[in-house]
Amino acid sequence: MTLDGRTAVVTGGASGIGRACAERLAAEGAAVVVVDRDAGGAADVAGKVGGRSITLDLTDLAAIDALDIEADILVNNAGMQHVAPIDEFPAEVFSMMMRLMVESPFRLVRRFLPGMKARGWGRVVNISSVHGVRASEFKVAYVTAKHALEGLSKVVALEGAAYGVTSNCVNPAYVRTPLVDKQIAAQAATHGIAPDEVVERIMLAPAALKRLIEPEEVAETVTYLCLPAASFMTGSSVMIDGGWSIH
Repeated sequence: MTLDGRTAVVTGGASGIGRACAERLAAEGAAVVVVDRDAGGAADVAGKVGGRSITLDLTDLAAIDALDIEADILVNNAGMQHVAPIDEFPAEVFSMMMRLMVESPFRLVRRFLPGMKARGWGRVVNISSVHGVRASEFKVAYVTAKHALEGLSKVVALEGAAYGVTSNCVNPAYVRTPLVDKQIAAQAATHGIAPDEVVERIMLAPAALKRLIEPEEVAETVTYLCLPAASFMTGSSVMIDGGWSIH
């Protein structure tokens, strides 16, 4: 197993992309730590992959700093979405999303990077988005956070290079997850159209490939970035967007 002996921390690992990543990394031999505020979901995934779970609200930054674990692989996946025009976007929701999707990954990298450097090996994989390189209306916090995550990932790549630590982003478009299900409902309400029309007319309109992405497809790319074959990839943003960003 190519990741045998490595410990992987996956945030938001109770469902969706995080769950798929936990399963795929475990299949390569990694000992997986599933981090999620959903205690039951995290424990279920950890049980299935032979790992362990930690119940944690990642907007609690002090709790992140207090984590008493080490990691060779960090998958920053946890996220959320809120859809509203800028002038109606709740300021407190914007701040919370910044904590969850920007400051939380920073705190986790800050916590685990010294150990990675000391061991001479590490992998940071940030689940960004097509919205890390493109913008959409009504998603000011999400687009801002993902653009910031791209910058964080590149700085980690520069600072980790001399120590065998790589850092990359994976940039999917719409993935078939509970988060996207909620977005479909929110977009339908915002635009006054049916949920099926949201998928066809809004979500898939910019893409060349007209389907949602499966979580397992994202997990394959995440895992590849942790394997020896990708040891020279760092500071990259790997698009899995069905051609969205080629326009």
